[in-house]
Amino acid sequence: MVRAASAALSVIELEIIKSSLSGIVQEMQNSLFRTGYSTIVRESQDASCAIMDAQAQVIAQHVVLPLHMGAFPACCGAVLNAYHDIADGDVFLINHPYEGGSPHAPDMAVITPIFHGGNLIGFCGSIAHKSDIGGPVPGSCSGQARETFNEGLHLPAVRTIRRGVPNSEIERIIAANSRTPELVLGDIRGQIGACRLGQQRIVELIGKFGAENALRAFDRLLELSEQKMRTAIAEWADGKFEAERFIDDDGIELNKPVRIHVVVEKSGNAIRLDFSGSADQTKGPANVRPPLVKAAAAYVLISLVDPLIFINSGILRSFEVKTREGSVLNPRFPAPVNTYNATVHAMVEALFAALSQAVPARARADGCGSRSIIIGGRTTSAGKSYVQYEIVGGGAGGRAKRDGASGTTVNQSNAKIAPIEIIESEFPTRVERFELIRDSGGPGQFRGGLGILREYVNLAEARFSIRSSKQVIPPHGAAGGANGRTGDIIVNPGAPEEKRLPSRYADYPLKAGDVFRLETPGGGGLGDPFARDPEKVLDDVLQVYVSPEKAASEYGVSVVPSAHDWVIDHEATAHLRSVRRKEVQ
Repeated sequence: MVRAASAALSVIELEIIKSSLSGIVQEMQNSLFRTGYSTIVRESQDASCAIMDAQAQVIAQHVVLPLHMGAFPACCGAVLNAYHDIADGDVFLINHPYEGGSPHAPDMAVITPIFHGGNLIGFCGSIAHKSDIGGPVPGSCSGQARETFNEGLHLPAVRTIRRGVPNSEIERIIAANSRTPELVLGDIRGQIGACRLGQQRIVELIGKFGAENALRAFDRLLELSEQKMRTAIAEWADGKFEAERFIDDDGIELNKPVRIHVVVEKSGNAIRLDFSGSADQTKGPANVRPPLVKAAAAYVLISLVDPLIFINSGILRSFEVKTREGSVLNPRFPAPVNTYNATVHAMVEALFAALSQAVPARARADGCGSRSIIIGGRTTSAGKSYVQYEIVGGGAGGRAKRDGASGTTVNQSNAKIAPIEIIESEFPTRVERFELIRDSGGPGQFRGGLGILREYVNLAEARFSIRSSKQVIPPHGAAGGANGRTGDIIVNPGAPEEKRLPSRYADYPLKAGDVFRLETPGGGGLGDPFARDPEKVLDDVLQVYVSPEKAASEYGVSVVPSAHDWVIDHEATAHLRSVRRKEVQ
């Protein structure tokens, strides 16, 4: 269908269509979370939905997971490339990181076309993490994978429903390759239902405004998002800025940090992000595909411009990204990618560090990175296989004029921590401790958020894997702030058989009665800790965020016990801070 000039669309119509698109995507997402079979979708909400136009550009996305902004166009584009007979009622699946844009194979995309008057006008899509799609370890996320073939079943774009008629063979193949087939197929069907709901709502929207106006609105919304980004970028300082971060290792070559380096060149309303100086592609699964690099860069720019901006592919047009083929951010097939998230965090934090030189008022320290634990086995009752998959956050970095949040996911990792009640009722495990770690936030004028301690007793024999980061290299402080505390994963802490696991580890055998403790990093601090308001330090002590000893040594604030609580010793505090001023002069 040929679209008329967008100038004919009234401002009021455009705003109504924009709000309607946002509401439709949120309704799709709510449907997906409510119908999810797995705790991954239902509780952690490791999924998102989007609406795309007929050219696979994202028109609206309610962002739960920012990286999917790049994954949706790549997955939908793969469908368009593979099929030239797309029909009303079709449903497509794809989870291939190289032939599509899935972050890793467990993230399966469902794509459904939207037709009106016999014409293809767009697509609805959903991407959701699957509990298990095969491979050598439960959960399909081996930290020791050496190629994508170690990462489970990979589907290029395949049509699983043709004109409303399901292809049962596709479901049978998926089920035969999963340790948890009921959960995987149940989540896929929930995704299909969410997309069907989106299709229905878009058709209803077109019924109100007409196809021509709707398509004009799609184009105009893309233009407006790009314009808003470029207008904001034009206000930043021009120049060339660079920064780098490192991840602990790639899971194969331990004790070898992986470098992520960025050079930002900004002139007027144009900005170029060059990652060519990053490390070569890794042997282990720390690699990231270019669609995710672009999406992660968009996340950083959105955070600096306007977190409430209307999300669509117009944002991706407002900047340029360069990667080097054969590098960790543009690997050659079949390089493994399944524990990509730590690398993305390093990329995001390097970008924030570089851009803080252009926008110092938006400076921020590094956060806790990301981690997930995966435990697989057979339940003691029904004897069926299970996969316990949890995403656990930590501390966010201190920000200009605000402390970092504690016990949260950061950056592009935006999933929720599963409730203890759900974990204990669905899996053979018991959560013994779940608490914030005192003194884990990096000291600063604005303190880093605190990490989490979560300790489990395993009640049945199982296989354990961890995807983590920042157990060796801590979250960096900024503008004089100190680093946050590193994380740790310990099996049977304090016992003779105590075992400390690296950041990435696959298939550790757990026995019934084994204890494992996950300690997540705190965020880095921002600004000189000795410039922190003493009353805030006292409040940190009262909240058990900071110990009295660290209050004195890291912040120069002496707190002493009173009849009922702690109070500031102002004379001792003045002395401590006076000594510090003399030391730095």
